[in-house]
Amino acid sequence: MSATTTLTTGRAVGVGPRSANVAAVLDTAWSVPAFTATDVIGATGLARSTAIALCDELIELGWLAELDDSRLSGAEYRKGRPARRYALREDAGLLVGVDAGAHSITAVVTDLRGREVARSQRVVDPEAAGDERIAAIDAGINEALAGAGSATVLCLAIGIPAPVDTQGLSPERDPFWQRVNPRIAERIADRGCPVIVDNDANLAALAEGRIGAGVGLESYITIVSGERFGAGYVIDGRLVRGRGQAGELHLLDLVDGVGSTLGVGAVLRDWAREHHAAGTIPAASPLAQLPVDKLGARAVFEAAAAGDPVALDMLDRMADRLARIGAVLGGLLDVERIVFAGALAPSMPPLLDLTTAALAGYMNADPPELVASTLGADIVAQGAIASAMEYVRRNALSIDMSTGPAAP
Repeated sequence: MSATTTLTTGRAVGVGPRSANVAAVLDTAWSVPAFTATDVIGATGLARSTAIALCDELIELGWLAELDDSRLSGAEYRKGRPARRYALREDAGLLVGVDAGAHSITAVVTDLRGREVARSQRVVDPEAAGDERIAAIDAGINEALAGAGSATVLCLAIGIPAPVDTQGLSPERDPFWQRVNPRIAERIADRGCPVIVDNDANLAALAEGRIGAGVGLESYITIVSGERFGAGYVIDGRLVRGRGQAGELHLLDLVDGVGSTLGVGAVLRDWAREHHAAGTIPAASPLAQLPVDKLGARAVFEAAAAGDPVALDMLDRMADRLARIGAVLGGLLDVERIVFAGALAPSMPPLLDLTTAALAGYMNADPPELVASTLGADIVAQGAIASAMEYVRRNALSIDMSTGPAAP
């Protein structure tokens, strides 16, 4: 990571020894309800005088509050002067996370610990032009903030279904990418706080690392597996972005038995409708009772759960396809776990059981564990909150809590 980067990346600015020590103290503050200088020393290795001085500085800056001492609080202590106790001022500012999807805008406002304060959700036309999309994002943020009180917004993060470079821009070659990212980082930048724009799969990976299936893991992949595959890679504890397109998975076009980035939802729908067109769905199948426009992935999962042989065959084929993807990504990056996220995740455990059985046949190394995300439809918004929180933690010294963040 470079020492300075643009505000739209979500990466830390002004990294140095003092900032690193402040971040270490704030890591402790964010991880527990209350702590002492001894806790900071145990977690960071800082000298006692340094730990106490940093805590005092963070109190003056508005990040920490000093609590009743250990004796008054009833906490255990051995002898001598009771230890000073500190806590994060979790209500000192707000974080805003936005899932700016193709069809809807969800804005979530939280305190500094990520606890939800307010939210809004609105439908947006997937064909909406840039001005209309920006207006919808602005309106969603305003609506959520209206229910959040008067605390200052310290950081705003927005997830979009497109690759994003270090300037918050998406490649011009794809009209869809331009439609969902009409220079959002520039046009939402008058909010008086840092604005982070990132790919939705990257943010899904951050969400899994903070509150989901990636907690405690150093290396894992989150795959958003709806209409198209997109991936977020966390390797050795760090999100890998490359130049902005690391998770676009165009390499799947070259993988035998995969051949495209089409996701589980799109492929199962196509296969089911191909069966319908070919007349190969038996009359007794639950799928035969559905009109063609209802033949989608959910219907296939439900039919398979009922024992339908046509649906079970489609899941076997999909398991082989996912196993090939898992072998390529898992073998390349040697991750501990691959998390499948998206709207279909609740239906995927039986499919992932089949995929796990197939995966061992494609790998010489120990295969990664395959799991379905439990974070539901909020995963991108929660990842945006995680990104905003990380930015604030790493840049606390540049934020004046009396006036809010410095302008980008």
